[in-house]
Amino acid sequence: MTSPTLGMQPTREELVEEALFRGGTLTLENARYREAVRTLSEALLLDDIGRGDLTTKSLEIRERDVSAAVISRAGGIVAGLEELAFLFQERDIEVAFEKRDGDAIRPDEILLRLIGSETKLLELERVGLNLVQRMSGIATAAHCLNERARRSGTARVVGTRKTPWGLLDKRALHVGGAGTHRLGLGDAILIKNNHLALLARTEEEAVSMAIERAWKSRAEATFIEVEVRSAGAARVAAQAFRNFQNRDARQYPCLLMLDNMTPEQIGEIIKMLQRENSWDCILIEASGGISEANIEAYAATGVDAISIGALTHSARALDICLRIS
Repeated sequence: MTSPTLGMQPTREELVEEALFRGGTLTLENARYREAVRTLSEALLLDDIGRGDLTTKSLEIRERDVSAAVISRAGGIVAGLEELAFLFQERDIEVAFEKRDGDAIRPDEILLRLIGSETKLLELERVGLNLVQRMSGIATAAHCLNERARRSGTARVVGTRKTPWGLLDKRALHVGGAGTHRLGLGDAILIKNNHLALLARTEEEAVSMAIERAWKSRAEATFIEVEVRSAGAARVAAQAFRNFQNRDARQYPCLLMLDNMTPEQIGEIIKMLQRENSWDCILIEASGGISEANIEAYAATGVDAISIGALTHSARALDICLRIS
């Protein structure tokens, strides 16, 4: 996030960036991310070639070096090239980049050039392609949905923790221009309906109690967010956040997640918060049932962020292949 001018409070967009856009840290120079890439790759390879490649063995493929290329067969936003190169280079295959993560690609473009052992290239082909295809599919979908959202408002698209491939899915969201949301449970405080159910009988009672308790731990968290499912709970949560914000020297990222509401319901809640002078103290995230078909309607309500779990839990792979020459 760009630091606000000295003495000024951050803008809404700066607070959204601070809270929900954390993907810039997910590089192979980051030890945590590098280990995540290595662990996932090794697990996938163990499943795939744990007993060896019977086809290559039966065909008596020789151990000589050959050239190969990773080639796009569909257009989109490419992601996962750094991770793919890491996989190959750790196994003594030379890699030359023709494209970089985040580039817009067209069909039949060369993404990487490779030189290495015939048998190693054949063994690594499927796992490597699965990696770059999935990450590129996520990045492409994130880019497309973000473009749609920006047509009707200033909302930013973000992912969720519905990430089968963990930090690699988060990295793909970042490459596609979407927010990562939390990178893990230890990053931020996100109070959801199951937490609230353990605190009090009604959502309104539980929200106030939860925010009061969570505020004490704000120094350890990137942001505090509470999920609400009614206008009444949204009002109580916003008022609680406003009261705590008024005691702080700087504005801290506080979010309301309006879950499984229609655009009309969200629009009415935003108007209510503006009338009651709570709007400036919080950010609004819309979540639940949002897709390409309705994202523009949600963006038009004035929300700050739109979270979509389907970006990662139902990612459609981008068609990419490897050809040995």
